[in-house]
Amino acid sequence: MMPLGRVLRSRALQQLQLRCLSGKAPGDVLPNSCDVLIIGGGGMGASSAFWLTSKTRQQGKKLNVLVVERDHAYTKASTVLSVGGVRQQFSLSENIQMGLHGHDFIVNSQKHLGDVDLCFQPHGYLIMATSKGAEILTQNSKLQNELGARNKLLGPEALRKQFPWLSTDQIELGCYGIEKEGWFDPWALLMGFKKQARSFGAQFANGEVIGFEWDGAGALSGAVVDAGDGNQRTVKFDTCVLAAGAHSGQLASLANIGSTHAKEALLRVPLPVEPRKRYVYVFSTQGKNCPGLATPLTIDPDGTYFRRDGLGGNFLCGRSPCDEEEPNCDTLDVDHGYFDTDIWPTLANRVPCFEAVKVQSSWAGYYEHNTFDANGIIGRHPHYSNLLIAAGFSGHGIQQTPAVGRAISELILEGRFSTLDLSRLSFDRIVKQQPMFEVNIV
Repeated sequence: MMPLGRVLRSRALQQLQLRCLSGKAPGDVLPNSCDVLIIGGGGMGASSAFWLTSKTRQQGKKLNVLVVERDHAYTKASTVLSVGGVRQQFSLSENIQMGLHGHDFIVNSQKHLGDVDLCFQPHGYLIMATSKGAEILTQNSKLQNELGARNKLLGPEALRKQFPWLSTDQIELGCYGIEKEGWFDPWALLMGFKKQARSFGAQFANGEVIGFEWDGAGALSGAVVDAGDGNQRTVKFDTCVLAAGAHSGQLASLANIGSTHAKEALLRVPLPVEPRKRYVYVFSTQGKNCPGLATPLTIDPDGTYFRRDGLGGNFLCGRSPCDEEEPNCDTLDVDHGYFDTDIWPTLANRVPCFEAVKVQSSWAGYYEHNTFDANGIIGRHPHYSNLLIAAGFSGHGIQQTPAVGRAISELILEGRFSTLDLSRLSFDRIVKQQPMFEVNIV
């Protein structure tokens, strides 16, 4: 049985695609100018639009916010192709805090977004480590709980007692999130952001940004947009937010960011974000002692993960390949052999009832990989003061959309971070070559 969230998402996608085929793609008319142009209408862009319009509405002001999205049906958008996890099991305080903020927003979504059900499943994460990673897992758990998370450390015997379906072969320690972790419907969150932002006055137009314009002083002043009707239009803006997911690096290059010929040293530093392809497989099993409905999203030390998918006995799973095995990103075709050779052996070893499984379906999505340190880049560009970046979240972006959108709105409206201090995640760390690595986290 397909879970309700996926049914609703499938129907919505079908309706959008039918409207596209009929030549009636949904979207607002592309204006000539706006106060804030947001490039990318996925989770980060829609969240930024929501927070900007929500805050200015509360202040009795009006801000002309325009979101431009090239994939108006979201058929290839990373947001809707993600598995929708939310957790605090990170090693960086910023990621822990954004996870906590994301959880609070998700469980209180109707307060923020109105009549929307995100289908939150509060079953937690279970991250396991061998003896090599146990000390780091312990240190991470201590920091997470100090910042407000709730998880507990379990040794092999305690793991087997709490999760009798689990094999603890070579497992030294597990960290189990007992509160504030789980998963939700990313499509519902995206549509909630978009609907509410629109009701507050934001515009969402279809189009692809293919270039930028500059004023006489060398500042960004407009974006050239191909609206898909054979015409190109320039949209003038005061401020621009780059939130184009996996394609953010390529779009930044259109503003000469990363140009080896740039006179300004700051412009020679590229935005290190590129697409990576990731597979998700949905499988079923007839094995005995099967993980139950309250099973957490479980992550093996080698990075293989799985969780329940709906109420019909299905599970979904995946794993990021190592750098030398990265698949070609030209299409979103799924490599079914990758499941057989790389994922299934780990599943069968870790959960004996997974020795006999049947893949029911699969999909691939783009992962907006930050090649510098695999963490989000949030804040103003050091050369273009009116360009803000929200990109490079490397697989944990969907849960951070509430916090990042709010942070972007604070920088634009207040000139500083006021809820969470995310200044260490700015573009400046790339210029200074000071990476912010996550430790022992997939």
